[in-house]
Amino acid sequence: MDLKIIEELLETVRNRKQTPKEGSYTNKLFNKGENGLVKKLGEENAELIKAFLVENDERMASEAADYLYHVIVALEYRGVPFEDVLNILRHRHS
Repeated sequence: MDLKIIEELLETVRNRKQTPKEGSYTNKLFNKGENGLVKKLGEENAELIKAFLVENDERMASEAADYLYHVIVALEYRGVPFEDVLNILRHRHS
């Protein structure tokens, strides 16, 4: 399994935070602030749950990708390194 796309996504989100780009969806999310990000996470979570319950696997994968992206944006907004999430997963798995 190649997870390079996750590294690329993390780098893009970090770059958008450090050097905003006009018209960037990521920057629009950052500009919504904490309350806006919480609302967006809730919307994306609801879409993932709906896909899990009543939609096909392709749609569920698409919604999971959307949710993961928004989680990455929220982590970066708060300054929580994605690596911390991975370390917790490693610890729980061992």
